[in-house]
Amino acid sequence: MVGGGIGAFIGAVHRMAAALDGEIELVCGAFSSDPKKSKASGEALYLPSSRVYGNFEEMIRSEQKLPEGERMDFVSIVTPNHVHFGPAKMALENGFPVVCDKPLSFDMSEALALEKLVKDTGLLFALTHNYTGYPMVKQARAMVRNGELGKIRKVVVEYPQGWLSTKLEDTDQKQASWRTDPKRSGIAGAMGDIGTHAENLAEYITGLQITELCADLTAFVDGRLLDDDGNILLHFNNGAKGILHASQISAGEENALNIRAYGEKGGLEWRQMEPNSLIIKWLDRPMQVLRTGVGNLYPEAQAHTRIPAGHPEGYLEAFANIYRNFAICLRAKLQGKEPDPVYQDFPTVSDGVRGMQFIQKVVESSKSEQKWVAF
Repeated sequence: MVGGGIGAFIGAVHRMAAALDGEIELVCGAFSSDPKKSKASGEALYLPSSRVYGNFEEMIRSEQKLPEGERMDFVSIVTPNHVHFGPAKMALENGFPVVCDKPLSFDMSEALALEKLVKDTGLLFALTHNYTGYPMVKQARAMVRNGELGKIRKVVVEYPQGWLSTKLEDTDQKQASWRTDPKRSGIAGAMGDIGTHAENLAEYITGLQITELCADLTAFVDGRLLDDDGNILLHFNNGAKGILHASQISAGEENALNIRAYGEKGGLEWRQMEPNSLIIKWLDRPMQVLRTGVGNLYPEAQAHTRIPAGHPEGYLEAFANIYRNFAICLRAKLQGKEPDPVYQDFPTVSDGVRGMQFIQKVVESSKSEQKWVAF
């Protein structure tokens, strides 16, 4: 693991998700840019001191020299955005597959370089767009793919939060500090942080791609350097139209990611804060509420459900589905086998490039007088 030391939020989430199914063991790490903090973090995680490193360069070089079967099998990168590219590039160049937190990189040039490197090396690369791991998101995707809703015409996806309604970054709160800093976060704030989740979820469920967008970004909090709210009109490659809204100043909201997609025959609705339900609204029959683990769901949903119906599965389990699928595919690759296609479903470097394109085009559109920008 690179990053995720003492006091980090997302590193702990990655470790819990990776460990959930017993497929992955944390064996080494460079947990902080501060070598002393990295060592302290490794000690807190009960790792041998010889496998806790002062920086990612030392970790990758040292692990690469260990015999096969002893060295790490892949690298998990859980740093702020501006420290994704360096360790990902070095890991791939030294033969190590990568799991990386989103967004993929700091800017578009880094994203394209990583995409080319993954293609050239043939190594596995997963991006943790974790909301795609929910069983009912996979059920929604399968229903759309199998034509149950007919041709998709309308997509509405929203991700409102309220945690940045005040200038929290001035209090030295770690997450707020780097996520609102263009030197560490990149060219977008809320849109880079949570807007990319909304974009990815819309494309994942519908199987469509955004072709044009018209964006309006705002930094509502005085003195904030990056957007904390955004509203976007979308055009998709099948002619569908959409609306995407992402906000971190929607006071009182928690993590209210939700999506509605409407086809010729009916529509679906899924909400992250009630993730075990998928609402289906039909043109010519009563509304249905599908539940995780209940009834004749698609194999894609069943394969990503761990426990009997009525025992809620949530954020960590969805996150864990990405790690488990990655582990299954990596093990199969090492053994020269072909994994079951149902487990080959995890976001890749190409999804990361789409996310970086989205950020770039949203910022371009918001600044433009022309407004509509080709994606």
